Amino acid sequence: MRRQDFSYDLPEELIAQSPLAERSASRMLVLDGSTGGLADRGMADLPEYLRPGDLLVFNDTRVVAARIVGSKPSGGRVEVFLERTAAVARTVEGRAGQALVQLRASKPIREGLEITTPGGIVRVLGREDELWRVETPIDALEFFEMWGEVPLPPYIHRSADASDRERYQSIFAREKGAVAAPTASLHFDAPLVARLEKIGVGRGFVTLHVGAGTFQPLRTDDLDAHKMHAERVSVSAATWEAVQRTRAAGGRVVAVGTTVVRALESAALDVARRASEHARYDVAGAGRASPSEPGVAQASVIVQAEAPRGASGGGVAAPVFSGETRLFIRPGFKFQLVDAMVTNFHLPESTLLMLVSAFAGREHVLAAYAHAVRERYRFFSYGDAMLVMPTQGAL
Repeated sequence: MRRQDFSYDLPEELIAQSPLAERSASRMLVLDGSTGGLADRGMADLPEYLRPGDLLVFNDTRVVAARIVGSKPSGGRVEVFLERTAAVARTVEGRAGQALVQLRASKPIREGLEITTPGGIVRVLGREDELWRVETPIDALEFFEMWGEVPLPPYIHRSADASDRERYQSIFAREKGAVAAPTASLHFDAPLVARLEKIGVGRGFVTLHVGAGTFQPLRTDDLDAHKMHAERVSVSAATWEAVQRTRAAGGRVVAVGTTVVRALESAALDVARRASEHARYDVAGAGRASPSEPGVAQASVIVQAEAPRGASGGGVAAPVFSGETRLFIRPGFKFQLVDAMVTNFHLPESTLLMLVSAFAGREHVLAAYAHAVRERYRFFSYGDAMLVMPTQGAL
């Protein structure tokens, strides 16, 4: 398939520039992926589509104040946009940090450049693919949280204000590390969560720190040539077990957002890979298993993960999956864990739109988007939601 296969026309005025006053007041377009059927509803109607024993899985990542504006020695303006913090051996004082960032300036950036910011000097150490490694005066995460501002997406044409620090976070945000919000979860507030709990819908969490790469357009027409950006993921043993119990009991696993889909499916692929390697090791009787051959589902996945190790020294179960994922989900992908998803409307030709199309069918998804444009839904991060249910008779 080609990038252009996921294009659609979107009037500029439908891109939401601010959140609604009430989180759960958003509209919700319900799509039955098996038939293409549509229903115009609201987020407040979500409990009508779920049943006791279903499990909602949220991303508990917390958005970091990831954007800092500084200047070159010449006085030229430089925008420093955090992608993710980087491991670094601490200095004697134990304070300096490193991060991988995007740098935007009117003239080319060079290694060794010292950028003056309100929090001190940020030194450019070198290029790493499309990012720059920089050194910060103190721990990188602490530095950005102290001196940065909320990194609103590039299609929101206004400066962040004080309200964005609260509204560009979900009510479940707790693990610092994202530079963009898992936007599907922004529609959930305490009253809606209470109603879902009352009917017996369970709740689980994964952590996927959304990177700035989520906003980067595909630079190649051929999807096979696209390399996904890496994002840090952790799927706990507790969430993994909750997913398995839910499915064994006939309940549905409902991912709140494409980030949750990628986290759960990355974990499923890694668990299956390790099980396959273990089985081959048992058959061989000795030696080390060779890497598994990728099948259709694995063709676009590169994961780095830790095997489950039981309980850690502190008595807390180790994650089932912890590391980085480059999983590219597109039509042809075989979903292992996710039965339905809540998601926002995504940019044309984006990997996120491709993920939703893999879940419910490209033609059905593009038809739903055309309907949403006609009905004047609000698009992207602060926009309205979709509930995508690919099973027969979801409506």
